[in-house]
Amino acid sequence: MSDPKIPEDSPKTTGEKSGPEKEKKDVPGNTPGTKKGKTLKSKEVIPDNGKREKQKNLLIAIGVAVVIILALACAFVFLTGHGATKGDTVSVYYTEAFENGTVFESNMNGTPLELTLGNSSVIAGFEDAITGMSKDQVKTVTIPYNKAYGAYDPGRIKTVNRTGPIANVSFAIGQTYTIHDKVSNTYTTITILNVTPTTITWDANNPLVGENLTFTIKLDNLTKKQ
Repeated sequence: MSDPKIPEDSPKTTGEKSGPEKEKKDVPGNTPGTKKGKTLKSKEVIPDNGKREKQKNLLIAIGVAVVIILALACAFVFLTGHGATKGDTVSVYYTEAFENGTVFESNMNGTPLELTLGNSSVIAGFEDAITGMSKDQVKTVTIPYNKAYGAYDPGRIKTVNRTGPIANVSFAIGQTYTIHDKVSNTYTTITILNVTPTTITWDANNPLVGENLTFTIKLDNLTKKQ
């Protein structure tokens, strides 16, 4: 007796497969019970505290540096902003002496000298010494001859005829005089070297030429340029 044939379209039993089963891929488990799951979770939760601490310290250091720079800038502006600069008008008391300390001129007990920095007839070194000073400040400086009355110049010795305003003036050898040049509106100190009935020879080099001078200066008043 032949085995009964099972129809092709008859329902399949529960244990039978309906076709080739697709290959399953291993998928990491996410359940807390699996080892892989624990490893991944631990990587996500544990922070890098060392790196964060370094970043925090770096930010603090940058902040401190910025504060220090701003403080120094403010101090510089405060200290220099109140000092005498070019264009300011100042009144000063001063004592002028040779390098050996011998004082030959002073207005400390008199009227202060008033001048405008950058527009005065005082020696360059004197203006330089005043620049940057604040009101009531006192300083002592030694000004080299090249910033004072310069080096001796033989070309400033002149012989002139005794005519005009000096025709009847009595001159003595070795005496000093101040002459006014109306054209340039400047004053020059001269020293008489020789006198004849018709001529006068004088030296227009300042008597302080070639000398290093020591000044003690007090800034009495300061008017800032408007």
